[in-house]
Amino acid sequence: MQTKRAAGMPQGVPYLFYDDIAEAVAFLTRSFGFTVRFSDAGPDGKLRHAQLQLGECVVMLGPTHSKGELRACRTPREQGSLNGGVYVFLDAVDAHHDAAKSAGVNVLLPPADMPWGDRMYCAEDLAGQFWMFATPLG
Repeated sequence: MQTKRAAGMPQGVPYLFYDDIAEAVAFLTRSFGFTVRFSDAGPDGKLRHAQLQLGECVVMLGPTHSKGELRACRTPREQGSLNGGVYVFLDAVDAHHDAAKSAGVNVLLPPADMPWGDRMYCAEDLAGQFWMFATPLG
């Protein structure tokens, strides 16, 4: 049975929280090559939601410190720990790493062949969100 969703939207999508969504969008598009799929600004003109895409990968961005609707949330940098990450498959992980590093991304693990069959590198973004980019070896 096919689950209804917007055209091109995967069935599962990571949702990350940022203090400044516009700043996160600028960082993720410049540093990791995402494009803006959708964004929504509030009456004050400030972004309150965005959807980014890289190939078939879609990531949603929302605000930290929500007021009363849900639990308060913080970035990994604010809370001092990671609770998850985003794993993105690419065609050329080494070239992606080089471009991200040139853009000033904090690379936590340079490209390396992993025992499960991927060549992967790990990085963090401006909010401390954990990103893993990989190309299958076989």
